[in-house]
Amino acid sequence: MSDGVRVALTRAAGGNDELAARLRQEEFDPVECPLIRIEPIGGSPICVEGYDWLVLTSRTAVDELLRRLDGSPPRIAVIGPGTADALRERGLEPALVAAESTQEGLVRELPRPAGRVLFAGAEGARPVLVDELGADFAPLYRTVEERVDTFPDADLVVLGSASAARAYAVLGRATPCVSIGPVTSKEARGRGLHVVAEAASPALEGLVEAVKLAASSIASSRS
Repeated sequence: MSDGVRVALTRAAGGNDELAARLRQEEFDPVECPLIRIEPIGGSPICVEGYDWLVLTSRTAVDELLRRLDGSPPRIAVIGPGTADALRERGLEPALVAAESTQEGLVRELPRPAGRVLFAGAEGARPVLVDELGADFAPLYRTVEERVDTFPDADLVVLGSASAARAYAVLGRATPCVSIGPVTSKEARGRGLHVVAEAASPALEGLVEAVKLAASSIASSRS
């Protein structure tokens, strides 16, 4: 089923390694073509004193926040198991890991009243937490969409973010896509991309299972 199926991975350089290794174990043929890059935003230390909750949504956010951290962090809420793992690797335990890996899911799970909330993440991030909770926002990094001259021929393309979906849509290709989650799927479909599978979880295994499901669907349609 997976033997010989070529899968294009579009995360920023260095962010595809684990997924590529797992796909090779499943006898896929992964090929990397980053469609985004991550640029840290320099700045002064970020003071977290006086906050009741700190919200982080990615591994990059964990790294960048802790690099600029001023004060002892309050309770930390995270989106995504990968973010939670990154936090634990730095010796911190999240107080809340959203069951649904979206800002909307986290808003539903945070206790009320939430008190003062600091959302530290990507520049230009969706403002759900800010709008719903009145959270303060600290930009830590920006995601830049790459413009590539060539893209590898593949049977499937894995889209790990809405930014990657936008960058891939510009290429005008019709290769079926696997999405990391509902926000990315919505962006992809809104730009005319064909999403054949969506990961049930943004964690590594969730993406692998989605790729396997997509490959099975493609094989069935061709038989």
